[in-house]
Amino acid sequence: MATLKSKKSIFNQWANDLIGLLFPNLCNGCGVPLFHGELVICTKCVYDLPFTDYHLHAENRVAKQLWGRLPLNAAMALLYFRKGAKVQNLIHNLKYNNKTAVGVRLGEILGERLKVSPLYENIDLIIPVPLHYKKLRKRGYNQSTFIAQGVAAKMEIPFGESQLIRKVETDSQTKKNRYNRYENMKAVFSVGNVNEILNKHILLVDDVVTTGATLEACANVLLENGASKVSIAALAFAE
Repeated sequence: MATLKSKKSIFNQWANDLIGLLFPNLCNGCGVPLFHGELVICTKCVYDLPFTDYHLHAENRVAKQLWGRLPLNAAMALLYFRKGAKVQNLIHNLKYNNKTAVGVRLGEILGERLKVSPLYENIDLIIPVPLHYKKLRKRGYNQSTFIAQGVAAKMEIPFGESQLIRKVETDSQTKKNRYNRYENMKAVFSVGNVNEILNKHILLVDDVVTTGATLEACANVLLENGASKVSIAALAFAE
């Protein structure tokens, strides 16, 4: 005879199945309903993601793009970003459709790879690239924060937002060349509490790397204020 507890469990499962049938959770990559056990992104989309494997190679395209511009420990991006592809869908949902769980899930996948990479050993603190408070107020959240949270959970490393501050609201970077992007980012960032980054190896996390001007500005400020090393990890690299 079924106990009251088992009957309640069966009823809850039926209720969840009915809710799932009427209001299915959809994959943020392709839009198909998710199966039981799938979270945020379906298994097929995860399998088909264009992984770069840059975490295994010090001389990757992201790192080379920043060579000579600042003394980085390591730099990488998890995925290739191509217009019209699933990665663009995922990042669009994260940035503009309030799908913050996408950032956490992709951050977890990123963290799993960084955890096995000798290039990313001995990280002390994970910091997301910050938004200016006006943009943060308008959007309601910083997408890089959720990516960093996912990375931190998998790597079991502390995460913080207060250590790096965006003190200047910059113009759009999309139509600027590399030099103008760098000039646009000068003096944009500052450190909140120097003691919290002093002599620490910082992992700086962002969503998409294009020219790297924003990451360059962030990393330089951290190094100038006492960080011993800065490494970079982004979700995607725009080719």
